[in-house]
Amino acid sequence: MHFRIGTRGSKLALWQAEYIAETLKSDGHSYEIVPFETKGDILLNISISKIGSKGVFTQELEEALRSGTIHLAVHSAKDLQSEMPDGLEIIAFTQREKENDVVVSLNPEFKIGKSAAGTKVGSSSTRRRAMLARHFPHVEMVEMRGNLQTRFLKLENGDAEAMLLAYAGVKRMGLEQYIVEELSLLTFVPPAGQGCIAVEIASSMPQDEKQAIRLACNHLETEICIKAERAYLRRMQGGCSIPIFAHSTPNGRFINLHAGIIALDGQETLLQIDRALANAHEAEKLGLKVAEYILNKGGERILSDIRATQIK
Repeated sequence: MHFRIGTRGSKLALWQAEYIAETLKSDGHSYEIVPFETKGDILLNISISKIGSKGVFTQELEEALRSGTIHLAVHSAKDLQSEMPDGLEIIAFTQREKENDVVVSLNPEFKIGKSAAGTKVGSSSTRRRAMLARHFPHVEMVEMRGNLQTRFLKLENGDAEAMLLAYAGVKRMGLEQYIVEELSLLTFVPPAGQGCIAVEIASSMPQDEKQAIRLACNHLETEICIKAERAYLRRMQGGCSIPIFAHSTPNGRFINLHAGIIALDGQETLLQIDRALANAHEAEKLGLKVAEYILNKGGERILSDIRATQIK
């Protein structure tokens, strides 16, 4: 089979597309890669929370799926909107890379907890900025948008002394030498899907093509974990502009889900840890259950406050 693979045009996105392409090739399929520029790639002078969270990095690719211009779209799973648009579906989740957030700096001696008051630390993530405010309130947060190479240029230009990034992206770009700290998954809990590549298709795709993509690309254990995280995300109606987090891990016959929400100023955090049997149905039930708990414990109020702030 021959597949046209849609992707964003950044170096990291192209790496992800090539990874999927080579995985398909190893199963005997041919491919071509079709790059796109998304709204999130163009509007670099506006924070994600101001652009809006729905389809910031996916809309153009999804339009190409509907039109048949491409057969599949490749995304960072953490960039997917909480609810899939009608007529589209995620067919595969690749095996995860390490999920942690990391601190990167051109200064190998940099330690965020020991940095001076007012030290500039960059991030484009609403969640990371809220967690910085909670755990390292002495630092000054700097908006740091753009692809990974652009952000490192900003670091070289002195816009910040350090940045917070996902380990997976840093590793995939061969920039691990700039990692000075790996942040704990218990304090800097990642967003749903971090470390994983997701494959999106039109639901109308022929069944034999769906099966071919899934057989080549899907990692079942990762899929089950991310279904729990995405069910939580969906019930919370979260997206790139909402500082919610969800991280699921396998534990024998079970999966554990650590999820919650943090206020923009970091002053209030709600979290819950629960577990369920390791299958797709129970994983989704677990995500919904944890979301209901968080919403009932004050999450609705925090969400309302966040949205009111972002509208201003």
